[in-house]
Amino acid sequence: MLEKVRKLLAKAEDPACTPAEAEALTAKAAELIAKYGVDQALLAARDPARDPVIDRLIDVPAPYAADKAGLLVGVAIPLRCRTVRLSRPGSIAVHLFGFSSDVARAELLYTSLLVQAAHGLAATPVPWGQHPAAFRRSWLTGFAAAISKRLRETESVASSGVPSMALVLADRSGTVERRRDEAYPAARLARPRRLSGDGGASGYAAGTAADLGGGAPVAARTRDALR
Repeated sequence: MLEKVRKLLAKAEDPACTPAEAEALTAKAAELIAKYGVDQALLAARDPARDPVIDRLIDVPAPYAADKAGLLVGVAIPLRCRTVRLSRPGSIAVHLFGFSSDVARAELLYTSLLVQAAHGLAATPVPWGQHPAAFRRSWLTGFAAAISKRLRETESVASSGVPSMALVLADRSGTVERRRDEAYPAARLARPRRLSGDGGASGYAAGTAADLGGGAPVAARTRDALR
C-alpha cells in the first residue's frame, strides 16, 4: 500500500500536474496511508511481533532547522508517533518513537512535505518590508499547522468505523509514550516560539493544498530540501 502511495504522489509532485489533478491524488494518497495505519494496528493487535516499537534519530540541518523540525513533529504526532527535539551545534535532531509502521508513514510524509515546502517557498515572494527569514519561518509554521490538522482529520475518519479501534490505538499510544519516557525521563516541553513574520496565512494555504506523501527515503532528500 505504501508503494501505491509513493506512485500516486510521485505523479502529484510532477510540475506538469495540474492543481485539480494534484488535489485528487492527494486525497487518494491520504486515504490510503491512513487505512494502512489502521490495518497495521489491527494486525499487530493479534501478532505484536509483526510491528514492534522502534526509534529513529532524524537530523534536521539548517537553514530553518527549528521550522523543519516543527513540520516533522506536526506530521509525526497525528500518526501516533512521539518525538523529542534535541538541539545540536548548527542543527537540530528529532528523536522519533513509534510502531514501525507509523514511523514509516511519518518518514514518508515528512520527506515529501519538505520538498513541497521548498517549492512553495520558492514560489512565494517575500512582501515588501518583510524580513525574508522571518517571513519564511512564519510561512513554514503555517504550512506545518495545516498539514497537522489535515492528518488528524484523515486519521480520525480512517479509524472511526472500526470496532474497538479506539482501544487499540490508545494501547499503542501508551506503549510508545512509555518507550519515549524511558529514553528521556527528564524531557521537558519546549517553550512556545515567537515569530515576527507575516507568512503564516500563506504557508497555511500551501499546507492545505500539499500532497500528503513522497518517494525517496528520508535521508536522500531532506538535507538539501530547503537550501
